[in-house]
Amino acid sequence: MPRFETQKSPMAPYHIRQYQDSDRKSVLDLFTRGMEEHIPTTFHHLLTLPRTLLLLLGVLLALVLVSGSWLLAIICIFFLLFLMRLLARQPWKEYVAKCLHTDMADITKSYLNAHGSFWVAESGDQVVGIVGCLPVKDPPLGRKQLELFHLSVSSQHRGQGIAKALVRTVLQFARGQGYRDLVLETSVLQHGAETLYLSMGFRRTGQYFMSVFWRLVDIPTIQLKYSLPSA
Repeated sequence: MPRFETQKSPMAPYHIRQYQDSDRKSVLDLFTRGMEEHIPTTFHHLLTLPRTLLLLLGVLLALVLVSGSWLLAIICIFFLLFLMRLLARQPWKEYVAKCLHTDMADITKSYLNAHGSFWVAESGDQVVGIVGCLPVKDPPLGRKQLELFHLSVSSQHRGQGIAKALVRTVLQFARGQGYRDLVLETSVLQHGAETLYLSMGFRRTGQYFMSVFWRLVDIPTIQLKYSLPSA
C-alpha cells in the first residue's frame, strides 16, 4: 500500500505523517476530547429550542401555582436543567464508546489494512490533529468514493491551518488512489467544521437525523461531498 505523507514546512509548527501504533493513546485521547467538546454546544442548543423554553416556563408556573413556593419551583427548574445536561451528554458519550469498540479499537486494522489510511498532525512530539478515511462500501453506480472520518484538532493548536492540511492530505490520497469523490458527514452543530469544508470546495448533498433523539432536538447530520476531477 502506498504511503502518503506531507513534508514538514520550515515555517509550519507541525507536520503530518501516517498513523503508527505508538500513537494510539494520544489519538484516542484527542478523539475523545474532541467529541466531548460538543456536549456544551448541544446543551446550549437544547436551551434555545422553543419547546424547551415552553417546558421550563410551564413547569415553573405550574409548580408555583400548585405549591405556592417560588423556591421549590426554582429548585425543580435547576434539576430539569441538570437532566437536560445529562441528556446532551449521553449521545456523544455513546458515540465515543461505540467508536472505541469498533473502528478506533484497532486503527491499523480498521484503516491502514482496509484500503484506507489514517494520519496524525504532530507538533514537537505531541499529536495535535487526526483524520482517517475509508472506501465507501456501496457508492453510487460509477462513483468510486472515499469517506473522511474523525477530523479533530487539539483546542490549543487551532487557527494554525492544521485541519485544512489534514483534509488536503486526504484529498491527496483520494486523487492518488483514483477516487471520484471524497464524502463525509458532520453535525449541524459543528459550524466551524462545516465552514472549513465549504471553503475548501465541498458542497452539501443532503441531511438526515441519526436517531429519534437527534430529530427531537432538531440536530441533523449534514452530508458533504468533494468531487475530484477524473483522470
